[in-house]
Amino acid sequence: MFEVIVQSQPNDCQSLEILKEAYTKLGREQEVINTSKRIAQAYLQMGQLSSAILEYETVLQRRPNDADVQSALKQIEDKANNVAVQQIVGVEPTALTPSSDTGRFRKKTRSNAAEGIDDGRKAMHKVFVEGRIINAGDFDLWWRSADLSKAPSDVVEPFINALSEKGVLPVEKSLKLLSDKSRLAYLPLDKYEVDMEMARGFPMAICRRWCLLPFDRMSKAILVATANPFNQQAAKELAETTTNRLLWYLASPTELMQNIRKAFR
Repeated sequence: MFEVIVQSQPNDCQSLEILKEAYTKLGREQEVINTSKRIAQAYLQMGQLSSAILEYETVLQRRPNDADVQSALKQIEDKANNVAVQQIVGVEPTALTPSSDTGRFRKKTRSNAAEGIDDGRKAMHKVFVEGRIINAGDFDLWWRSADLSKAPSDVVEPFINALSEKGVLPVEKSLKLLSDKSRLAYLPLDKYEVDMEMARGFPMAICRRWCLLPFDRMSKAILVATANPFNQQAAKELAETTTNRLLWYLASPTELMQNIRKAFR
């Protein structure tokens, strides 16, 4: 499944990391080396030189005489020496993509203090309304603000599911749009063996309120599915419940709701 994901999204570092670990456990040494090189190249394309260097160095630990890696490191060194100041500017809207250097979520925009929380409304409005996908009236009608005063008794329906149910926009188009804008990979939960016991170890209220599902553990990372890749409040609340790194994926809202209800009956 992750091999398919990285075919369509070759710079998805978190999926490449999962692949590398899987190959390591299977003893497939050449695939481990090749995947490490792909990760380093992806970091280079994103301008994250330090992460690329670290990844190349892991290859040299296995193969000290790898000519491709030595050449790549030389090119990075030359590039760094020729740049006096390097500034990496993020692209808004901000998604739940973890920073490769820190494992924390990048947040390049500040939420409006008057709103109290950043549940992704502004970013979603920018994508759907300012992007002329739907009109402002439909957005305001079907966007649900979270009620933080009480624990939800059921899963709160995601915005893109409401758009689909009301005939405003098919969910497939919404998922494609969100994947393109957030750079999160789409993962079909119906094809995945969800770790229900692990999911139940997370707060039911958070999973229901924000319609998100921690669905698997990979080494020191927790894989999480969402239908709103810009919900910084959900990311913050979930991160406070674990010391593990969170890796986010887009998923079908229908499959999300079904699995959350199964996990928290």
